[in-house]
Amino acid sequence: SLDDHGRYFSPKNHSLDGKRLPAVAPGTNYYATTEIASRMIEFLREHQDDHPATPFFGYLAFTSPHFPLHALQPDIAKYKERYLAGWDQLRKDRWSRIKNLGLLSGELSEVETEIGPPYDRPDDIKAFGPGEVNRPLHWNDLTAEQRVFQATKMAIHAAMIDRMDIEIGRVLEQIKNMRAFDNTLIMFLSDNGASAEIMIRDDGHDPTAMPGSAESHLCLGPGFSSLANTPFRRHKTWVHEGGIHTPFIVHWPTGIKNDSPSLNHTIGHVIDIVPTIMEATQAKLEIPSDAPEIPGTSLLSSLKTSETLTDRQLWWCHEGNQALREDEWKIVKARDEQWQLYNLNSDPTETTDLSRQQTERMSDMMNRWNAILDQFRADNKR
Repeated sequence: SLDDHGRYFSPKNHSLDGKRLPAVAPGTNYYATTEIASRMIEFLREHQDDHPATPFFGYLAFTSPHFPLHALQPDIAKYKERYLAGWDQLRKDRWSRIKNLGLLSGELSEVETEIGPPYDRPDDIKAFGPGEVNRPLHWNDLTAEQRVFQATKMAIHAAMIDRMDIEIGRVLEQIKNMRAFDNTLIMFLSDNGASAEIMIRDDGHDPTAMPGSAESHLCLGPGFSSLANTPFRRHKTWVHEGGIHTPFIVHWPTGIKNDSPSLNHTIGHVIDIVPTIMEATQAKLEIPSDAPEIPGTSLLSSLKTSETLTDRQLWWCHEGNQALREDEWKIVKARDEQWQLYNLNSDPTETTDLSRQQTERMSDMMNRWNAILDQFRADNKR
């Protein structure tokens, strides 16, 4: 358990099996992403030694690439020049690759230059110095200093993800060494879109420190968050697609017998993971009779057949941001904004609001959003 995930190099509050571990001294050869993977490999080896004939379950929860942007300097160096082209051009480049791969259709959403971090912290913005900017302005409108500073932050962000990929590879290699790779259900996803937040927490920020080091506390911010969320709108905290749409990668050759990697556009949610695991393992989840019904549905049949699940209804309410999705239709509103309506089949990037053309559908979905809220409140009183 790594409770202070703002300290990638020297955690003070981490534990193993519920027991507090000693704080890691600054300057020690420690990096949280590597350590988390090493612990998982250790657990897998223990399982292989002590319980080789029984299945295993592992939940590997990296804190990367959450802020602060902390990464190993050799990893950062790989991306030192990569992002100087700026978020405007790089969004177009990414969108072109996405379309060429057949991952998504539609239009590239416009960057909303007036949308900044979800929390206004002007003192923190000031502390980061003249290179910081709290709006995703057009790249050419930034000063030379701002361009270098922003590109450096994105390089650190990329380095964090690169290192996570390397560490996942080590874990998978361990599973292969156990000869369990083909018959292990492996699922990977992120919890939300990239973050526009800019804030200073934990051990503070030293503006003279090496960017990405333990003494710095940089955040990605809305500019390169817009790139990371290509082609969707907005960021973490919002419930537009940029804040909630994440890829879900599943690998299980023994259980999902596809001849080649396939793309499935079925609607899923993190609440579906438990039902999917329960069906895959043929286990039964015991629910108390007075408890609310467990949310989510198993995705296993869709994963096996590539058929799209229908009749899905997903509901969001997060810090005043609200949404309801019913199959291809989605209503969404940001805090202090009006409800909007989108057809995500034809417009997955939420560029064309249909609320005025589809007033009846809009009204019905708003009523259902409120009814679900009322039900949640009633369940919470049980």
